[in-house]
Formats: sequence, C-alpha cells, structure tokens
Amino acid sequence: MGDRGRVVIPQADRERWGFTPGTKLVLLETPGGPLLLTRDQLLDRVQADFAGHGELLAELLDERRAEARAEAEL
Repeated sequence: MGDRGRVVIPQADRERWGFTPGTKLVLLETPGGPLLLTRDQLLDRVQADFAGHGELLAELLDERRAEARAEAEL
C-alpha cells in the first residue's frame, strides 16, 4: 500500500489479470480476508450464487423495481 493509502498492483499482475486503466474493481470483505474482483467477476459470482433460485431472484427484482418506481414518483 502506498503512503497515501492507495493499493499498488504490480504491472506484471495487472497484465496477467487484464486490468487496464479504468477497470472497475470491487473489494469484498470475506471471512478469509479481503477479495479483489472486477465488476464482471463479481457479477459472475453473484449469478452463480443465485443459480437455481430463480423464483427468489425474480421476487427480489420485482420488489426493487417497485421501489425504484416509488422513488421516481417523489
């Protein structure tokens, strides 16, 4: 970590992982410690976690859409 609190990822690792300027990264706190993912990797992980739970996911999305409509009306 740099002196201003910035995380430094070595060039060789950035190239290996395909990180380019502007790559959106997400830092997750897990029981095993921090986990750094791209937004696409996070999306894949969430989709895998919800696989087989289509009804629950549909219900959650319906609730969120209703909330968004209510927020838009304010």
